[in-house]
Amino acid sequence: MTVAPSTPMERLPEKPVSRSREIWQTLIANRLAVAGLVVLALLVLMAVLAEVIAPFGINDIDIPNRLTGPSMSHWFGTDDLGRDVLSRVIIASRVSLQVGFIAVGFALAFGVPIGLVAGYYRGKTDSILMRLMDILFSFPAILLAIAILAVLGPGIRNAMVAIGLVYTPIFARITRGSVIVVSEEVYIRAARSLGARDGRIIFRHILPNVLAPIIVQTTLSLAFAILSEAALSFLGLGVQPPNPAWGRMLAEGRNFFQQAPWMGIFPGVAILVTVMSFNFVGDGLRDALDPKQKSVIESRGQSV
Repeated sequence: MTVAPSTPMERLPEKPVSRSREIWQTLIANRLAVAGLVVLALLVLMAVLAEVIAPFGINDIDIPNRLTGPSMSHWFGTDDLGRDVLSRVIIASRVSLQVGFIAVGFALAFGVPIGLVAGYYRGKTDSILMRLMDILFSFPAILLAIAILAVLGPGIRNAMVAIGLVYTPIFARITRGSVIVVSEEVYIRAARSLGARDGRIIFRHILPNVLAPIIVQTTLSLAFAILSEAALSFLGLGVQPPNPAWGRMLAEGRNFFQQAPWMGIFPGVAILVTVMSFNFVGDGLRDALDPKQKSVIESRGQSV
């Protein structure tokens, strides 16, 4: 009697990877995005512990040691009043991040609902809301912020409001475009035919499916919000002296650039690193949240 050769056991189908885990794996595979996340985490930690980390008080004046270069006692040197530049850069990180997060949060709170309503109801509602957004969007961002501050007056709080209003149309337009696409899906039509209320359809079915571009735009807007705050402070419309801000420190250092270039170099580097980190994270999130982008990357890798 012959025995048939044993056949290898069929491999069990692998458990599908969850969408959230797939996004995370794609994100951490991007080295620039990981570097940006690490830098931003350190910046947030520095902002939270700013008063503990700063070696000197932000307004400790030391006239005999004014305009001294970087040394062991003052790593980033001192400014025209003898204040420690490193301490002021550290404390200013709290201001820049606070303005960025609050301003973008303001834009999200107003822009996303406007985009949801305009994209879902269309018609006259869409026309009225988007024409208002187009009016705001037609002005250059920094000029619109300056115009708003001319009415509200200079100051950090008014700068947050101005920057938030500037970026509201961006979120409204992105949300509206995504809602229009999602509204044509079969499950949205089915929900309408079953008599689901508009609020339930918008917040339970549409909003979760349009979050990806909103999240990506949030990271990019944070970078530009920090740049806008630096520009406004540089012009004297944001943070007021003697409080430190990266843009304000650049304005103070320009008059001493030849004599003490470190007064402007270190705050400028801080702005550059922060903005680039947000951009790296935004690019990584775009690739991770966009399946089409992911498939393009994979096809390129297979063709190499």
